[in-house]
Amino acid sequence: MVHHTARLPDLLRAWRATAGKKLQRGKPLPQKEVAERMEVSERWYRNLESDAGVPLTPHALTRLSDALALGPDERMALYGNVHAGAATPSPEDDPEPRCALTELLATQEQFPAYLVDESWDVLGHTGTMAVWFPWVLEPGANLLRWVLTSSEAREQLADWPGHASVYLAQLRFALVTGRGEGPLAALLDEVLADRECRSLWGQDLNVIAYRQGHRFRLRLPHVSAEEITVTSQVLLPAYRQEIRYVLLLPRPTPTSGQAL
Repeated sequence: MVHHTARLPDLLRAWRATAGKKLQRGKPLPQKEVAERMEVSERWYRNLESDAGVPLTPHALTRLSDALALGPDERMALYGNVHAGAATPSPEDDPEPRCALTELLATQEQFPAYLVDESWDVLGHTGTMAVWFPWVLEPGANLLRWVLTSSEAREQLADWPGHASVYLAQLRFALVTGRGEGPLAALLDEVLADRECRSLWGQDLNVIAYRQGHRFRLRLPHVSAEEITVTSQVLLPAYRQEIRYVLLLPRPTPTSGQAL
């Protein structure tokens, strides 16, 4: 198996480059300046970026995030990388949230909605989801595999490269923070066998935690002769945050009985 996960030093170097762009420097933020912004020695920061096992306290993580001008997804990736899996309960701890979410799916038949776990395996879906995307009915249906490796996704998702980049950034976030690491590492090898995905993966080290509020267009001729614009809403159960409940809301929202 080939490992393509980003290590913390790789992320820090990428984030220094991004910080330089944000601050309109035209080049990556120097290590010395990051150290000054953190109020630590340059040697301390160099050791951090060279993976020398520098301990990071919560206070140091906050200063590091501020020094690199990290956005919310990058901050979550940083904290999750340093404390991988610390806030994620075991899937065996309590099955009740999943059962409750499955019941919630049954109340949302008007819209496409689905449940996925930390590996993007589909745990449940509405009937409308199955009408829009029949692949969810297949044994072992996996959202990430469908989006990144199927020809059908390339046809149905308008601006497929943009979608693929977002999902790859989510996959990187999951791997960086130690979520579903074994299955996802194997899936990453499968995904990177695709030339287009391999090219997109190598373009940057973006990380995205969730696709909340993402608006995108779908081409589903078996549902509508026109493109459908939807917005994704992502819900997480409080004590089972490895499970995601995703609702796709069409815009404009169709009235009862109206064809999509």
